[in-house]
Amino acid sequence: MAGGFNCCRHVCERDFDYGLCQQKIVWRNFRVRHAPFALADLTVILNEGEGTRMTAFEKLCEIVTKLRAPGGCPWDREQTHESLLPALIEEAYEVTGAIRANDTANFREELGDLLLLIVMHAEIATESGRFDINGVIKEVTEKLVRRHPHVFGSSDVRDSGAVLKQWESIKRAEREHKSGRNDDETAGHYLDDLPLALPALMRAQKAQSKVARVNFDWTDLGDVMAKVEEEIQELKQAILEQDRRSIEDEVGDLLFAVVNLARKCKLDAETALQGATDKFVARFSRLEEKLNTRGKQLGDVDLVELDEIWNEIKRNDEAPMTNQ
Repeated sequence: MAGGFNCCRHVCERDFDYGLCQQKIVWRNFRVRHAPFALADLTVILNEGEGTRMTAFEKLCEIVTKLRAPGGCPWDREQTHESLLPALIEEAYEVTGAIRANDTANFREELGDLLLLIVMHAEIATESGRFDINGVIKEVTEKLVRRHPHVFGSSDVRDSGAVLKQWESIKRAEREHKSGRNDDETAGHYLDDLPLALPALMRAQKAQSKVARVNFDWTDLGDVMAKVEEEIQELKQAILEQDRRSIEDEVGDLLFAVVNLARKCKLDAETALQGATDKFVARFSRLEEKLNTRGKQLGDVDLVELDEIWNEIKRNDEAPMTNQ
């Protein structure tokens, strides 16, 4: 079979309608309006191998293989790892959005969309002889067992802090047998596996969390607050000097210090900022509605009136909290 994914290929007849629905979802996810992958082709997939049974995951892999095979979908066959990268990032964020919205149905759907792209990337890698989906699963399974000796081995660590330190120790041992991932002077160093493509706030907090596991961390929250205040003063000085490069450096240092403060307060900086942004958007939308009731529009009102409405909205939001 094309792609080299060898699996059982039978689905009960009652699942046929489900299979057709899944096919439509595949087309929708990849934005294919008139896919040439005919329903009859899916019938072949579903009916081959009578007497055997295909898991849902195997069926997904089979469909993706069919889409990429000769005679499959032209759009799918044109895709590369690079062309699918924006969709991969987008789907990861949509999963995040569904979790934050506590939307179970959408969460399930978005996880499926993300899984589809993972299978698609694995299929493309299979075609070039690099690896296949079985190799992906095998590697992560072995990693989980290897990095959890307190579950699968003889380690006696039990609390989460000790588990994280053990995890880092195992990772360091693994890196001794690998070359560094980043093509720079830090290759092979402790933070070498810090992903370069992470959002800035997330990358900062991950770096801080990792070094904290090897004891490079403030012990007193007051010291972290003092560092934030120090960075504010340094930023003010850079602004007075009108040194653009220094201003950029100090803004970065201040953001890094605030992320560290969030971490020490056991908060996720990315989530905290997302919440603040959501709150701002909601309040600004209400400000716009208030203007509309006055027969005015954004852009036609000065800052004094905008501030008056904004402060009123803010007071109304804070009043219930004060009364609790």
